[in-house]
Amino acid sequence: MPRILIVEDEEIIRSALRKLLTHAGYTVEDAGSVEEATERHEPDTFDLIISDLRLPGAPGTELIRRAPDTPVLIMTSYASLRSAVDSMKMGAVEYIAKPFDHDEMLEAVETILARQNHTTRSADTAVTPEEQARTDSDPASLMFGNCDAMQKVFTLIRKVAPTETTVLIQGESGTGKELAARALHLMSPRASNPLISVNCAAIPESLIESELFGHEKGSFTGAVSARTGLIEAADGGSLFLDEIGELPAEAQARLLRVLQEGEIRKVGSTQSRQVDVRMIAATHRNLKAMTRTGEFREDLYYRLNVMQIRIPPLRERQPDILGLAQNFLRRQGSKMNKPSLNLTPEAMRVLERHRWPGNVRELENAIERATILCDNDLITPALLDLEDGVDEVRIPETLVDGNHEQAQTQETDTSSDLSLEDYFQHFVLENQDRMSETELAQKLGISRKSLWERRQRLGIPRKKNSSN
Repeated sequence: MPRILIVEDEEIIRSALRKLLTHAGYTVEDAGSVEEATERHEPDTFDLIISDLRLPGAPGTELIRRAPDTPVLIMTSYASLRSAVDSMKMGAVEYIAKPFDHDEMLEAVETILARQNHTTRSADTAVTPEEQARTDSDPASLMFGNCDAMQKVFTLIRKVAPTETTVLIQGESGTGKELAARALHLMSPRASNPLISVNCAAIPESLIESELFGHEKGSFTGAVSARTGLIEAADGGSLFLDEIGELPAEAQARLLRVLQEGEIRKVGSTQSRQVDVRMIAATHRNLKAMTRTGEFREDLYYRLNVMQIRIPPLRERQPDILGLAQNFLRRQGSKMNKPSLNLTPEAMRVLERHRWPGNVRELENAIERATILCDNDLITPALLDLEDGVDEVRIPETLVDGNHEQAQTQETDTSSDLSLEDYFQHFVLENQDRMSETELAQKLGISRKSLWERRQRLGIPRKKNSSN
């Protein structure tokens, strides 16, 4: 069981936090100052230290120096960006404002400990050169995913890759379908031969057949010389056809012949040529439905759909969002000579709440944009520029005084009958007599500034005795 050290000079807060963490199953020790923590305990033997920033004597950030291998979560009543920047520059893994929400604290502790466990396992694992060679082509080395859905994808890729089976990868734009295709190729016996990738949506319809199958000199206007097609170029290797749902009908018929007979015929040629190509296709469209409307050949669909791999959208991979963000942050920070970048807790929450219609690609773009704009070492929600994503957040189940059943009923009723703005107005009017503006904003998952702006836009007056 993880051991946590609390360093807090206010007995009421220290006692409440100790009870909260003990009840959650953690082993907890506490102290009233840095000196007391050092004298009575050994801070570097704990899994996590939670410390107030302002303490009698040395500040809480001193524990970062005294226990360099233990993550330190800083609590502060002075929750300004300046104090957050200073704390995290000194090595704090996160900060949290007092008075804190119990669920927020437990979530922060769980996230830090999970991150620490992952880092420890990675550091303690020795890898032989042979194991490293296998790991380099493993899907988990190309695609990040700790959630169950992605682990199933990795397992399927490992099973299918060594075979010659045609694979259809399905998933929304930006989910990483090309990475999955690359993993399939690199784990196959064809890894030493080329992987040719073709985006069928990016090639004009008039040129798609020439690009795929090649053409003979003079076969059409502009064909001043013979050309080898991409399928022939992939001979002995793998061909990845992205967005195959955009392939025109005539090209579909020719591709079917490649799958059935293993041969191609260049545009303008009367001779066929045998090719040995492993076909991997991908699409974000429903090919089965397209066969019913005649947009996609049914026989080609069944030839392609021998083995199907579905890449889940990012909104179904909630546990992976922060891990992906940290990976992108390290990569972008290294590129831009900003190696000390960190996400603020508020930025982490914004990332977790956003619906990610553009999936992993959108997340990567958001991190890259924030890295460029960041003037210090902390990525804030404003830099991520995902404000619109807050509107798409699922209404939390704890909106109404933690009453789970009542909240679920309210969520169901409002989501079926009300727009988001209607829901906002309904919730604020119903709860503002017993909640402060801060509490309303927290429950709605928005900032106080956003709460005020929406009040103005919707004409919802604040209660007269409203305060912080």
